[in-house]
Parts: sequence; C-alpha cells; structure tokens
Amino acid sequence: MGLFDRFLSRAPKAPLLGLEALLEARAVPVDLAGLEALAPAFEAHRDALEREAWVDAVAELHRAGLPLPPPWHEAQDHLLPELVPTWRAEREGRWHRLFIEGLCQRIRLGDTALPAAWIRLWDQSTADVQDQALDNLRHRSEGAFERLPSGIYCGPWRDGHDAARLLLPETWDRLFKDQHPFLAIPTPGLLLAAPQILLPKLVDAVGRSLQEGAPLLQAAVLERIDDQLMTARIQEPHPMSGPQREFKQLDQLEAIRTQETELDPALGRPAPVGLLKTQQGKSLSVATWMAGAPALLPEAELVAFVSEGGEPLGLYWRQSLPRISELRGEMVAIWGPRRVRFEGFPDAEQLARLECFATAEQVKAMQAQAAGRQQPSQAGRPQAPVSAPAPSSAPVPAPTPSPIAGPQTASGKSQFSTQPTAILPRHLHGAGLGVQDGE
Repeated sequence: MGLFDRFLSRAPKAPLLGLEALLEARAVPVDLAGLEALAPAFEAHRDALEREAWVDAVAELHRAGLPLPPPWHEAQDHLLPELVPTWRAEREGRWHRLFIEGLCQRIRLGDTALPAAWIRLWDQSTADVQDQALDNLRHRSEGAFERLPSGIYCGPWRDGHDAARLLLPETWDRLFKDQHPFLAIPTPGLLLAAPQILLPKLVDAVGRSLQEGAPLLQAAVLERIDDQLMTARIQEPHPMSGPQREFKQLDQLEAIRTQETELDPALGRPAPVGLLKTQQGKSLSVATWMAGAPALLPEAELVAFVSEGGEPLGLYWRQSLPRISELRGEMVAIWGPRRVRFEGFPDAEQLARLECFATAEQVKAMQAQAAGRQQPSQAGRPQAPVSAPAPSSAPVPAPTPSPIAGPQTASGKSQFSTQPTAILPRHLHGAGLGVQDGE
C-alpha cells in the first residue's frame, strides 16, 4: 500500500500570501485610500496567481497616480457608457473598445473614465461591465425624439449623455420609416437625426452647434445602412459632400492640434496644419514645413514650404513627397494621427520634383491680397476669398487657391491670413480655416 500512498497523496498547499505582503513586494503603500473597502474582494481569492493579479492591478493604478475604485456593489448602478474620438481614447489610455471608425466606446463612473485595472479589481468581465453601463443608460432613455422647426429630430434627454445613445439603436432606428437615418453627435450632449431629404438641415444644425463652443465630439455626419453605422460617405456632386469633407477635416484638425502639445520638443518642430478653400469651394488641409529644424509632418493634402527667414517657397501636393528620395522620414511614436519626422529640408532642385499647387510668387500674391482685406474698418468682419493667379508651372492642373490661414513662423508671425469658417467652434477661431465662399 505504500506505493499507492505515494501516488494518491498530495503535497500540502503553500500558505497564501496576504495583501500586505504582496503590496510591500511591489513597493505599494498599504494605506492607499479605498483599499480597505476592496480588501474583501482580495480575500475571496483562494488562488495564489489570482491574488497576485489582483494586487498587480492595484500597483498599476498606484504607478499611474490613479485612485482605486469604489466596491462593485456601490459603483454598478452609476456606470454609464460614453463615446469619444479614437485619438482621445488612445491618448488617455483608459479602457476603450472600437465602436465605429473614428469613435470608441468607454465607460464612466461620474467624471472618471474607467481604467482597465478597475474592472480587474471588481472581478467582473468586461462584457458584464459594459452591459451594466448600457442597462443604466437604457433606464434613463425614456421619451421620444423632438421634431425641431427645421424638420430634423433631436434627442430629448439633455443630460450630457445623448451622444452615447448611439449605442442604443432602439432609441433612434425607427424614426424614419423605410429610410436609413443620418445622425450627428457634434457634442456629447447632443444627438440629431434626419432623413436624407433633410440632410442639409442636419448639416446646418451641426454647424450652429459647433459655433456655440461646446466640446467637440465629432463633426462628421453618420449614417446607418442596413445594420451598419458608419461615417456618411457623401460623394460629389452631392451638395453636402463639401460640408461633410470639412467636418471630417475639422475632426482631424482637432486631433492634430492636441497632438502638437504633447510632442517631445527634442524631436523637432511640429508642422502646423490649417485649411484653405479653393474658388471651386473645395477645402484642402495644409501643413507648413519650415526650414531650420527637423520637421514633424502630419498627414495633409498640401505642404507649404517656408525658408528659415519666413519666405514662402511654394505649395506642393503632399502625395508627391516620396519623389524626394533623399529625404527619408521616420515615424514618430505617439497616439493619434500619423506623424513623420524629417531631419533635412528640400533644396530648389528637389522642390522642382514635386507637384506644384501654387508657386512662391502666387503664395506671396495671396498673402498681399489677404492683407488688403484686413482693413481697420473691417476688423472682425468675414470677407470673401480673394482669388490668386492660376498656377502656371504645376505639373498637374490645380485649382485656384484662396488665402491660406494659420501656420506661423518661429517668431510667431502668421504666414497666411486667418479667417474662421461658419462651422468653426469658438475655441478654434483663428486656428487656420479659410472663409466660406460667399461670406
């Protein structure tokens, strides 16, 4: 029987380490605020690895300077979902999940977006926490959409979570019989809807909302086709294709401008981005690359090259930049829009290889015309775009540009005129958008 005893017997389990010992091993204080209330959840774990994973979540929050959560039974009824731009979710590093292109879902408890470590400390699955947040919002979503005088519809709740109700299709998907709805969430507290025939009214409403200065969530209009929600793909010659393009550019501009503030100055000089509008009414994004320091170039349709002394050298199509093989860019490791670091600066021969949008002389003419519009008696009054000579040396046909706005020299002097568009929110006035045609 001694042989069988050896097979059937088990070695005694090692005693489980306590919370204090595990915290000390990770150099975490044992008197963290809120830890005592969570201790029963730790003690419920009877597996050594589970205990270590739980304490690792505490250590992660401590290193990040984040608070511990309240116990699950106190928090669960107060969780709510939210939508944020993808770049913001990446930047802030809280728990998030892709909702649709450009938008991510997060979960909030009061003013705090949930860190992933909170979910681990609660010993809940991510799916269960998501479902709880959605259920909480669903219970707060009684009431029907209001029809505005323009004919479009607006969510009635006005509780700061209207945009998050995109996650509850049952609140809006039956507004228009036999038509897929167009939707807009310019701010977290606003959800707008319209059938296709009233799309211009919806665009107008988004523009007015942005001008009120509330925090921008997403300017671009959305649409639902079958069971799929997506950014509306409004193609030319549809009259709303231009405004939708500008809305998308405004969303991108918001991300790029926030990203600029968090780039390491040792890497180089961020290339500022603005927009210009052609006489044909098409808006184009412009990044200004100034000589004298490495440039951190974001995605843009045009690049304005400027000498170290502030002299414009011309506007060129960004997609033709690979023709200068001597300039090899390096990706910058940062959240949000892609940005490439270039150490050198192209000479005249290299610039000649690029597709020209406007020559240096034409850019100077635009600057002079823009300066002529800024008379003291007209200060603050939007003016119509000033025409510039059509590009004559461009390898490919290019539209005639109106004055460009926003980029600055190292001394802070504006390179181009600044005229806010009608759709521009107040906190971005002067941020580089050209004026609307006809203003």
